[in-house]
Amino acid sequence: MTAAEIGALVVGAGPYGLATAAHLRGLGVETRLVGTPMEFWERRMPRGMCLKSEPFASSIGAPEPGLAFPDFAPGVGVGDPVPLDAFVAYGRWFAGRAAPVAEETRVERIEPAGDGYRAALATGEAVRAAAVVVAVGVGPFAHVPAELAGLAPDLLTHSADHGDLTGFAGRDVAVVGAGQSALETAVLLAELGARPTVVARRPELDWNRVPVEAGGRGPTAPLHGLGRGWRTWVYSERPAATRLLPYRTRRRIVATTLGPAGSWWLRDRFDERVRVLAGRRVAGADEVGGRAVLRLDGPDGTERLAADHVIAATGFVPDLDRLPLLDADLRARLARWDGSPRLDRDFQSSAPGLFFTGLAAAASFGPVLRFVHGTDFAARRTARGVARRVAGRPGGGAADTGTAGRLAGAGR
Repeated sequence: MTAAEIGALVVGAGPYGLATAAHLRGLGVETRLVGTPMEFWERRMPRGMCLKSEPFASSIGAPEPGLAFPDFAPGVGVGDPVPLDAFVAYGRWFAGRAAPVAEETRVERIEPAGDGYRAALATGEAVRAAAVVVAVGVGPFAHVPAELAGLAPDLLTHSADHGDLTGFAGRDVAVVGAGQSALETAVLLAELGARPTVVARRPELDWNRVPVEAGGRGPTAPLHGLGRGWRTWVYSERPAATRLLPYRTRRRIVATTLGPAGSWWLRDRFDERVRVLAGRRVAGADEVGGRAVLRLDGPDGTERLAADHVIAATGFVPDLDRLPLLDADLRARLARWDGSPRLDRDFQSSAPGLFFTGLAAAASFGPVLRFVHGTDFAARRTARGVARRVAGRPGGGAADTGTAGRLAGAGR
């Protein structure tokens, strides 16, 4: 290592980046955190939304007690929606208490350099690190179905493109999707004076049940970060076990666990102001007279829906090729599960010293990596792996690998 080299560079300052950087800091690994804390949540999630997760499951994984969401917002309990602005404030509160000071710039390129990596920042600075943790969140992976992709940007956006929906007041907006993002976007649009139409492939919309602390006869199914139930408890609380399953099984679990549904607290607001076209599949889209016209295949054949704008609330699909900050040759060499990196038990990719966390890790560890609740497990494991890599190297910190492993939660 050169004198200018550090132990770890964490790219991204959302919940997964903050949690990982906090654990690395706790292990004494010299770490730089690049990104604006909670920027994606503040700028690209619509004002007025609430998280679908329970308050206890909206906690960012911390290396010490006292930093959970209920510590920030005492009095919240099961069934209480978590407002977006409260979650953003909590993330920044967490950052100020647990993580290294974030550098509010961008990493523009990461490439191998010796037995480590070289990162070019937007400031013009070059950083050398023994390990890099890619914690870019879901933003780069916004998915728009091919049937919609031909529409111009002024007619088509993704639900993650809108921190402010007020500009749609008085307009006809088609919202494609049947999950929480689609249904809440439609409600917010209606409340702002737009005329939303939800287009869903499902024959009818699904809604989550009102949560309860306990209930029923016999052993109570546990309440956990992904809801309630014994099978989902494994996916939520034991993602290391999920990783041991065959990939096809994991892929099915990630795709089907917590399928499209609206939160119970949203249902009363989802009223006659929102038109619903259920059981329809988008077959294509055209621009006609400055408006978007969707071709829909449904139970009565093909129909057309005209709208001033289309919002694709169609989720996020990990794809390494959508991360141009990674050197092209480096990306090409990475072993993959479809578009996601294949990760070892410590979230390290096939390129030694290059780690991925958050949604990009869901193909390896299961559906909990799609949610904030996964930050605790992911940060502990990732920090342990990074600490092992930099142990004993000048400037890296965490020379005692035994201590590093214990502090990182080696048994979790």
